[in-house]
Amino acid sequence: MRRMFALLLCIAIPGAVFAADAQNGYKVNYDGGSLADTKVGSGLKLIINSSTVTFLKDKTETVSIPTSAITEISYGQDVHRRVGAAIGLAVVSFGIGALMALTKSKKHYVGLTWADGDKKGGLAIQCDKNEYRGILAALEGVTGKKAVNSEAMTVKN
Repeated sequence: MRRMFALLLCIAIPGAVFAADAQNGYKVNYDGGSLADTKVGSGLKLIINSSTVTFLKDKTETVSIPTSAITEISYGQDVHRRVGAAIGLAVVSFGIGALMALTKSKKHYVGLTWADGDKKGGLAIQCDKNEYRGILAALEGVTGKKAVNSEAMTVKN
């Protein structure tokens, strides 16, 4: 009886965890845009449905964008050296600090612009390195728009 109960829990608990995680969406950081009551660096939850793209902050809806209103999806990366961490490590161990100065860090960004009648806006979010490709694929799938690499665009002033 105990073995049967343990087997049932081994099957039920992981299934419930993965089912709950799939509906929770993606954790992202707001990096700027037209969300009035949201500060840069705030943690948001991105939920992508077939009809809307919704951003939640502390379980309250910040903005809900109809997928038909999204006009552009862009993505880009910010690559920089870890100089601050290298200096901190150099104080303790010069060799490790020197090696740390040679490493790079990448941040992945996704941008959205939308126009829903007279409501227009845009935002940039920082995504986890393991999730940004999934976010781009989901956004491309529900909107029918192809994501644009912002680093490949040339800006003329």
